[in-house]
Amino acid sequence: MKKFCHCLEKGTDVLGLSLSPDQTGLLAAHAKLLQLWNAKMNLTAITDIQLVAYKHFVDALAAARFLERPARIMDIGSGAGFPAVPMKIFYPNLDVTMVDAVRKKVSFLNHVVRTLKLDNIRAVHARVEDLAKDSGHFQIYDTVTARGFADLGKLAGLAGPMLAPGGRIYALKGAHALEEITPELETRFHITHKSYTLPFVDAQRFVVILEAR
Repeated sequence: MKKFCHCLEKGTDVLGLSLSPDQTGLLAAHAKLLQLWNAKMNLTAITDIQLVAYKHFVDALAAARFLERPARIMDIGSGAGFPAVPMKIFYPNLDVTMVDAVRKKVSFLNHVVRTLKLDNIRAVHARVEDLAKDSGHFQIYDTVTARGFADLGKLAGLAGPMLAPGGRIYALKGAHALEEITPELETRFHITHKSYTLPFVDAQRFVVILEAR
């Protein structure tokens, strides 16, 4: 995983982020598991290890900079663990619930958590719509994150019931993110956004932050 670690270090250096050797090791272990499992099942269409480093791991860490250090996060549509697992490794004190409707992805995520021996993070096999009726999830999260999961309007509808009072939604989006902000959303949420260019792949990224009015 030398190439992965080199790309990870280059990308985080550009962003001004500092990783400890232990954090780098955990991220590399996640990447290695992703490679192994992806050979058997489709977890990500990105297979080049350099692009995996930049487009999955560095991107997740870039977005993590904008979190207001919440205690409890729900990540919707976690897939292969992005952004949730790198965020947890970067901020070990987070309590993270990853949600995905695809069982094989949840199996992978729980294997990652066990193998990396991460505390206070788990994956749940469910549709997020159903969790809105569950008292173990309804209105208990400081933050809901999602990367490329749905348009902002749909995401707000799904994530809203999960948020505790004062909670925020962090939507990780591509170059056209701001086109998804509608007048209707602006009446319901105070909306801000942060932008960055993903290093070495020259891709524009946005984190759109929605806080209920």
